[in-house]
Amino acid sequence: QVQLVESGGGLVQPGGSLRLSCAASGFTFSSYAMSWYRQAPGKGRELVAHITSIGDNTNYANSVKGRFTISRDNAKNTVYLQMNSLKPEDTAVYYCYVWLGTTYWGQGTQVTVSS
Repeated sequence: QVQLVESGGGLVQPGGSLRLSCAASGFTFSSYAMSWYRQAPGKGRELVAHITSIGDNTNYANSVKGRFTISRDNAKNTVYLQMNSLKPEDTAVYYCYVWLGTTYWGQGTQVTVSS
């Protein structure tokens, strides 16, 4: 079955960095675009970044442009989110997402940016 397993979250000070990973299984990873979403307390889930199946095109939310980078390693069935210059407003649960004709989400990983 399809599985998306996120890791790499944690507590970081403002201005710090984290790298999230999402290990995928149960489908042909290299054939599908992947996305990262986040959900802050009391808010809806929002798209953070998106990458095409072969990684030739990426898109970002305006709030993270220039600070976050999405990438993928199709040999490892893994998508990454490098987060730099983190701000308190980046605090959220971060989810990996894929559309395979139906929606699949990972379990999420908590990112907390606080001094």
